[in-house]
Amino acid sequence: MIRTTMVELSTIEAAAYRQKLRGGHSGVVILRYDTEQPGIATLNRKSGEPDPSHHTDTTLFPLEAFKEALELTSGMPYSRRGKVKLSGVKEEESSQEETAEELATVDSAEYEAIVKTYTNRKGELSYELLNKDFIQFAKGSKVVSDMVANHASQDEIRQHVIKVKLEGITGNRELTEAQTQRIVDMLDEVSPRHVFKELNDEIRKMLANR
Repeated sequence: MIRTTMVELSTIEAAAYRQKLRGGHSGVVILRYDTEQPGIATLNRKSGEPDPSHHTDTTLFPLEAFKEALELTSGMPYSRRGKVKLSGVKEEESSQEETAEELATVDSAEYEAIVKTYTNRKGELSYELLNKDFIQFAKGSKVVSDMVANHASQDEIRQHVIKVKLEGITGNRELTEAQTQRIVDMLDEVSPRHVFKELNDEIRKMLANR
């Protein structure tokens, strides 16, 4: 299973975790102590709000509970674990399905190396630390300086910085563009905003000052 650490809610008597759902969507699963049926909501990437599934009883699983679950699991890295049981509760089968590609990404040594490098003592991925490290590399890279001088695009520079840094952190010098993007997408799933927002801003400044 691909999910974040389970957290206890205060809005209702339940526990919750963020999980990769069918089709690659990120969602929140809530397990109440008094019912076997879990509540499931997908994360709306445009609004950042939870969208409860049509099978979810919103009287048992109010929107406030899903919002709290999203807030509490924000920044927590995904990991693979077995089925969750809570007072005999078994999670819905449809919420347990992931693609082989997603499992390969989460279980990979590359993803684990990134999580280990940038996870703080609270068990959260530190996007501040991550961006600071990537920005420092970008500022000190002659290749990046040449790209800026040669009017490379912001996307081209960001892609170069991210790929080179990920290769260094993971020790894998053969990361493909697709593998790099999958790792970024996975990091972005647990970020309250775009994971490389600060890096993007810094690259934009570099281009403006060339």
